[in-house]
This record gives sequence, structure tokens and C-alpha cells, in this order.
Amino acid sequence: MSTITYAEVNDDVLSTMVRPRPAYFLLLLGFVVALMVGAVSFAIQVDVGLGLSGISHPIGWGVYVTNFVFWIGIGHAGTLISAVFFLTRAPWRAPIYRAAEGMTVFAVMTAGLFPIIHLGRPWYAYWLIPYPNERMLWVNFKSPLLWDVFAVSTYLTISITFFIVGLVPDIAAARDSSKGLRKMIYSMLAMGWNNSFQQWLHYARAYLLLAALATPLVFSVHSIVSWDFAMSMIPGWHTTIFAPYFVAGAIFSGLAMVLTIVIPMRIVFGMEKYITDHVLQSMAKVILFTSIIVGYAYVSEFFIAYYSGVPFERGQFYFRAFGDEALLPFTDVPTFGFAQYAFWIMVFCNVISPLPLWRWKIRNNLLALFFISILINIGMWFERFNIIVNSLQREFNPANWGNYVPTVVEVGITLGSFGFFFTLFMLFLRSMPGMAIAEMKEGLEPPRKNPAGEL
Repeated sequence: MSTITYAEVNDDVLSTMVRPRPAYFLLLLGFVVALMVGAVSFAIQVDVGLGLSGISHPIGWGVYVTNFVFWIGIGHAGTLISAVFFLTRAPWRAPIYRAAEGMTVFAVMTAGLFPIIHLGRPWYAYWLIPYPNERMLWVNFKSPLLWDVFAVSTYLTISITFFIVGLVPDIAAARDSSKGLRKMIYSMLAMGWNNSFQQWLHYARAYLLLAALATPLVFSVHSIVSWDFAMSMIPGWHTTIFAPYFVAGAIFSGLAMVLTIVIPMRIVFGMEKYITDHVLQSMAKVILFTSIIVGYAYVSEFFIAYYSGVPFERGQFYFRAFGDEALLPFTDVPTFGFAQYAFWIMVFCNVISPLPLWRWKIRNNLLALFFISILINIGMWFERFNIIVNSLQREFNPANWGNYVPTVVEVGITLGSFGFFFTLFMLFLRSMPGMAIAEMKEGLEPPRKNPAGEL
């Protein structure tokens, strides 16, 4: 970006807020339709009851908890790119970290909907929060689900603060180029930013402090989410590998979602000179690395289940891959259903589909990168489904075994969650700078004066 001037950066980034291309409105319309499908599905469930979902004994956790874990994982890549890569001074993060930060905030907001949806009676959601009341009701602090409330609320608070602090200098740039009501709104949001040395000094210290606070959250929050499962005795859940396994999977899925977002951003808003091939290739390399970690975790799970000698663990992992050990009537074929399709989709999307990224030509191909990122998002959703639902379908006692298939209402609410997330993100791109103007200018050559003394 050395040939780009400071004025060009301002004009190009701020132009996304005033002159979006028609493709922007087409995408926004599609996401709003998906959001409405989810809202209607949720309204039907509230009216009729949770029985419309596929949740039943013994599968008490289904698609809704799967979506919760999935969206929490998506949010982790934003913190990784904005905080961890900031502390390590990765030079390619500047054009994409603002989108990643926005993705984090909106993904955690989306995840926060699903514990409420899963309750069946969403008007009692406030019971999850410990507060003094006249009936002396109190939450169970021993429950891992309560740990989620504290972990996610803390993560959301830090993420929003980090997001807003980073936006302040860029909002000031939007204020200086706006008129009328927009200028008034941006002036209030800029909080008196005047680009002075003292303000930049305090800004840099605050941003560094928030990055240091946010970095441990990448590892702690999803570890706490994994304890929802590891603290139980159910085969396939009670394992010490879950914390690093969940963290690696969260970074893997989140980076794939960042690719899914920034590639259309680059095309729709014409940001090829900022979101360069080098930036996308760097992200692809990190995705390939985390894919190897996730694949290693899959193999480790099966090895430990076999090596433990515990028949329940062995049976659980055999069921995930091949179905029940009992054969179908009058055949030599094991039972094979939705659970097994979920497992093999997970393996293909998370272990096999990223392998082409070893080749430079694939990492340099926008269509291939986008397609692989979509496959990874699908695979990571099915990974959460495989862990949560498939483990509950086969516990210790065969009398408690069951089968689970998502219903139309659950699929509609899941589709609506994607619509909610992407609608918020599209509105953010329309109202706020989608890329970090100040940090991208740091990578440019400083402006030089001509012989007349002008910049």
C-alpha cells in the first residue's frame, strides 16, 4: 500500500458509507429475509411450545445449544486478529481487523439469543442472572451453564469496549467528511477527538491495555464453554482435551468466517488495494495450521477412546462414525443415520477441504478461498452437533438411547440466526468505517513535502 496516499485511504473507506453498490442492497435483502424466517419460526415455537423442536429424552440439548457454541466460536477469531495479532504486530491484520472486531460483537450477541430460545419460556430468562429478589431465589453457582453467563457477558463487555475504542479516530474522520445530521451524530460518537498528540498517546495506551485484557479471553471463554460438557460423566464428553480442542476449533471456524466476510467486502466495495492477496493468503495459512490441530484432536479422541478400554467410550465413538453395532434386520449393514452423516461431513469439511490450501494457486484464488471458508463453517457447525447431540444419543444405558433429527422450526431459527448476524454486519458497514483508517495509514510511506514546502 506504499503508493496509496492518506487522502485515498479516507476517501475509499468512507465511500462505503455513502455510495454502496447495488450488490450491497441485494445481500442485505437476502439477510433480512433469512432474519424474518427465523423470527416467524421462533414466534411459532413460543406459541405452540418447545415440543415443535426435536428435543426429547434423552437428547435435552439439540440445535439451539449447537448454535450457541458455534457462534461463540465464531467470535473468537475477531479477538485473535484484533488483539493477539496486534500484540505480535502481524502486518497484514490492519485491513481486516475492524471487520473481525465487528464480527466478534455480533457473533456473541447472536450466541446470547440461544440460551433464551432454548428455555422454551423466554420470559423467564432473567432467572439466569443472580440478583437479590423477594422470593430468595438464587442461581446454582456449581452449574457450568451459569459459568457461561459470566464468561459470555464478560467477553461481550470487553469486546464492545475494544471495538468502540478502536473506532473513535475513524469516526472522527467520518465526522470531518460529513454534513448535516450525520455530522452531528458522528461528532457525538467521536467524543471530542481532535487528533492531538496527547489523545493519540492515551489512545495507544488504552488500546494496548484492552488488547492485553482481551487476549486471555480467547483461551478462557471457550474453555469455560467446553466445561459444560467435560464436567459431565457422559461418554464422549468427560475428557480433558475439550478446552484446547474447543479453542483451536473456535479460532479455526472464526478465521473461516472472517474470510467469508472480507472476500465479499473486497468485491462489493472494491477494496482490492487494501484487502490484498497477501492478506488473504496469510489468513489461509493460519486456517491451514488450525485445521491440522483440529484434525489431530479428532484422531486423539478416537485413540484415547480405544486405549482407555472403557466399552462405553469405545461404543460412543464407534456410533459416531459407523452407527450402532447392532446390524439392520436381515442385513450385514450397521445402522447409519443423520448422526453418522454429521460426523463424516465434519471430517470432510474440517480436515479434507482445507488441504488444497497447501498450494499457492489455491490460496491466491478468491473463489476457491471463499468456497473452502463456507465448507469450514458448515463443518464446524456439524462438529458442535457431533459433540453435543451424538453423545447424548448413546449414553450408558441402552434403555436411554434415542435419535434426534432437527425439525423445520429449528432449521428456521438457525437460518434466522445467520440472517441476524449478517444483517447487523451489513448495517455496520453502512454506518461505520469498515476498515481501520488510522492503522492502515501507519503502513504507508509518510507524506513528503515538495520543493514549495507543500505536502
